[in-house]
Amino acid sequence: MLASADGRVAANKRLVYDFWREVFEGGHLELADKYMAEGYIQHNPNVPSGRAAFVSFFGRIARPKPVENRIVAPLVAILGEGDMVVLAFARENPDPKNPGQKYTTTWFDMFRIENGRIAEHWDPAQKQ
Repeated sequence: MLASADGRVAANKRLVYDFWREVFEGGHLELADKYMAEGYIQHNPNVPSGRAAFVSFFGRIARPKPVENRIVAPLVAILGEGDMVVLAFARENPDPKNPGQKYTTTWFDMFRIENGRIAEHWDPAQKQ
C-alpha cells in the first residue's frame, strides 16, 4: 500500500503512515513536530488547528504505548496523489436502529503534505 512510482508520493504515504502509527495510535505526542507543521490546519470540527493545539487536545486522552510495526486499525487503502494522502479504514459502529447490533462502514482521513510535514487534515467527523 505504501508503494508508488512517484518517489514524492511514496514518501508522503510513508510520512502519514508513520504519523498514524507513532503519534495517533501510539500516543507519542512528543513526536508531533517530526510529522506536523506548526501551523497545521484541522478540519475536524471537534479538534483545534495548530500542532500545539493538537498535542494539547490529544494529550488529554492519549497515553503513550509501544508503537506497532503496522497500523492497528483495519486499514483498507492508502491513496496518494501529489501532496495529498488518504487513509481509508473499515469501521464498526453501534447500529442506532438495532440496539445491541453493529454495522460496518468506511472512515477516511485525508492529509495535505507541505515541506515534508502534515499541513492539513480532513475527516468526515461531525460536531459532537
